[in-house]
Amino acid sequence: MENTEQVKDLKNDIKLDFKDSKYATGRRKTSIAKVWLKKGTGKIHVNGKNYDSYFKRDSHKMQILKPFELINQSTSYDVKCNIQGGGATGQVGALVLGISRALIQIDPSFKSTLKKEKLTTRDSRSVERKKYGRRKARRSFQFSKR
Repeated sequence: MENTEQVKDLKNDIKLDFKDSKYATGRRKTSIAKVWLKKGTGKIHVNGKNYDSYFKRDSHKMQILKPFELINQSTSYDVKCNIQGGGATGQVGALVLGISRALIQIDPSFKSTLKKEKLTTRDSRSVERKKYGRRKARRSFQFSKR
């Protein structure tokens, strides 16, 4: 009973006011991230949770913060994001692209620094489909002479 009350309290805290914010969409593999960005204190919320609790790997957490570190404003923007589809790596890639696009909307001068690190282009690589008569997309079955 106490546990459900704590969860309700967390959800009430996460309801942030995102009026006057910039919206951008990021995609990677099969993931789609809808990102709202506004001036704030550096809070990042993904699907109603803090990004530290949503993403477990340290490399993913570092990737998310990279656009803010490049523009030297790591604690000056709040992010609210809804992500659907894919796995953790695809979701992080979609989130980073969405954050970068929203930052460019806020200040177009950020584009040159983000573009040098290739954070403004969509990574179009996705999983290749499996072909008939193959074990995977390209891997064939093991050859047996006898």
